[in-house]
Amino acid sequence: MDISFIPGGVCAARGFRANGIRCGIKASSKKRDLALIVSEKRCTAAAVYTANLVRSAPIKVTKAHLADGYAQAVICNSGNANTCNANGVEIAEGMSALVERYTGIKAGDVIVGSTGVIGQQMTLTPMENGMAELVKGLGDHSDLAENAIMTTDTVPKEVAVEFEAGGVKCRLGGIAKGSGMIHPNMATMLVFVTTDCAITAEMLQRAVSEDVKTSFNMVSVDGDTSTNDTFAVMANGMAGNKLIDSGGEDFETFRAALHAVTVKLCRMIAKDGEGATKLVTCLLTGAADDDTAKVVAKSVICSSLTKAAMFGADANWGRVLCAIGYSGSKVDVERVDVSFRSKAGKVDVCKNGAGIPFSEEEAKKVLLEDEIDILVDLNSGDGAAEAWGCDLTYDYVKINGDYRT
Repeated sequence: MDISFIPGGVCAARGFRANGIRCGIKASSKKRDLALIVSEKRCTAAAVYTANLVRSAPIKVTKAHLADGYAQAVICNSGNANTCNANGVEIAEGMSALVERYTGIKAGDVIVGSTGVIGQQMTLTPMENGMAELVKGLGDHSDLAENAIMTTDTVPKEVAVEFEAGGVKCRLGGIAKGSGMIHPNMATMLVFVTTDCAITAEMLQRAVSEDVKTSFNMVSVDGDTSTNDTFAVMANGMAGNKLIDSGGEDFETFRAALHAVTVKLCRMIAKDGEGATKLVTCLLTGAADDDTAKVVAKSVICSSLTKAAMFGADANWGRVLCAIGYSGSKVDVERVDVSFRSKAGKVDVCKNGAGIPFSEEEAKKVLLEDEIDILVDLNSGDGAAEAWGCDLTYDYVKINGDYRT
């Protein structure tokens, strides 16, 4: 199974164009705030969404539009979440109508996304004023679309891969935004993926729904599940491979390609957590089963005390044990081993649930790096999981203390 990373983001796949502009939704900012992704051909499509009971209007509209399993465009704004607005659905449908008016793509084939402040009044006027420019500039501009969906993100997040299905080269790429309010459940921040692989809507939905269990659902920045989280994929079939309509080798290759993209985006999102200085990964092995492994790994990277210790480069492994203990999973804590690892080396700090001698100086060196692995072995089975988070810093509070004002 040969999967290689390539440039291009959502424009890597054949038949997709994108653009991003500043239209004035972020009135006091010079940042881009409106993105558009279109396909030459109608696509099969699938998505998953936030589990939060408070959901944005774009999610309601997108779910209705994808009911038939097809889409051809994505429009997404930043600067306003379009959540808890009396006219929210009207605005989201209006965004779809603008796409139809300026591109000819049917409004019912448009995926809608919004991100920003919740409960802030919204108007279509900035988007109406900017649509001509947005559509005119469509091209190989995945980077501009990515830039336009960013809020507190400090770095862009885009990735693409090339793979073979039935001997035919296919491409799959995605962009994501996510920095704060990150604690997904059956979805993620905002992630849009495109592919030229031919696959039915049913198999695409199966791939997406399975993928999030070990990708975006294993990311946490701050324990807050957003109201707008959406992970949507469009497949236009322009690679010309034999249609993937059932399980088998081609489907498994497609799943692996999708996972390569989503895991890369997961790491980018976690590392760019609001105020974060470090990517923290929990690599958990030796669990009774994979479900136990996922719960325990997520508990470790969600621990505020562990996150704070990572910020301070403090090898306080007791906080890791504590997080394992309250995870809710049945774990024999007297079998647990813990180590910290980075490019500076590895230090073992706990064996069979008890502390062991280690060099604080060496541990400090390991934990001062910007990417840290917390290695946990439960020594109770073959279950394994990987979860991604970040450190907890002073800047997280500063950013969120006046986010709206």
